[in-house]
Amino acid sequence: MVSRVVFGRGSFNQLGDIIAPKRQNIKAPFIFLVDDVFKGNSWLTSRIPIAYNDQLLYISADEEPKTSQVDELVEQIILSHKDRPSGIIGIGGGTILDLAKAVSILLTNKGEAKNYQGWDLVKSPAIYHVGIPTISGTGAEVSRTTVLTGPQKKLGINSDHTPFDQVILDPELAKDVPKEQWFYTGMDCYIHCIESLNGTYLNAFSQSYGEKAYQLCLEIFTEDNLSVEDSQDKLMMASWHGGMSIAYSQVGVAHAMSYGLSYLLGTKHGIGNCVVFDHLEEFYPDGVKLFKQMKQKHNIELPQGLCSNLGDDEFDIMIDVALSLEPLWINAVGKNWKQIITRDKLKSLYQKM
Repeated sequence: MVSRVVFGRGSFNQLGDIIAPKRQNIKAPFIFLVDDVFKGNSWLTSRIPIAYNDQLLYISADEEPKTSQVDELVEQIILSHKDRPSGIIGIGGGTILDLAKAVSILLTNKGEAKNYQGWDLVKSPAIYHVGIPTISGTGAEVSRTTVLTGPQKKLGINSDHTPFDQVILDPELAKDVPKEQWFYTGMDCYIHCIESLNGTYLNAFSQSYGEKAYQLCLEIFTEDNLSVEDSQDKLMMASWHGGMSIAYSQVGVAHAMSYGLSYLLGTKHGIGNCVVFDHLEEFYPDGVKLFKQMKQKHNIELPQGLCSNLGDDEFDIMIDVALSLEPLWINAVGKNWKQIITRDKLKSLYQKM
């Protein structure tokens, strides 16, 4: 679990005071990984507490994070500084936060990022790392995984060393998020709740967080009387609670299948989840029904025909990626999932997308 968290509008201004005691020496920099959407945005960048040899790297979030991208960032940081960094600070959405977690791990663990895709493969603690979400929903700020697309699979680095040491939750940072992106990442949180609350791994811990996140999602996406500020505050907390829910359970069908879309087609995580979830009435009838109502209420048109021109070999690639995520399927349909989730079944579902 994340050991320290600060919440509040304007709390981003505390970043300098928070990280100062963690500086090893004046030659050991802090590395700030910042979503390049903020490049030239002085409202945010002027408040980043850069000092001494600190380095600010703008990172594009247009594509899902890759293991090769992590390796390149680690090499760039090592070659640019004689001393190991004092810490990594990720400022952005799920892509940037996952990269920050992965880079902090690979700075203390030898080899390539692809070697750590899986469960509990990380042996050495990561360097100090801080997560500051600027969009809410993914739960990346609180989860023990960093989801990466590798040369052979899309799979997270799941370990006790992955979670951030410090998180700053400042809802003001989400003020300029476009409506469609707000919906897609918000639905990522909603889908976390549905998959967790309907899964075989459900327990009292995950249920308590999942139910709260679900309640907040209903307020945000179905009610009309929320102010913009209340909506931002609540979605940031829904994201946190949704991430905590799956930390002690698992996600399910939508996430497993969206990993296949992302690996083959590069579909962004939030959009992919929505595209898949729209066709999962068989598994989550009530959740999908409400999802369609929220989609209609906010005038969201999902991408159509993503898989319309794919050949059998390409379907097989997506199916292989989806089937490799065994814990997700156990959570979704039980230990006998291989008798239920056949290749033909997955292909028929993908063909609807």
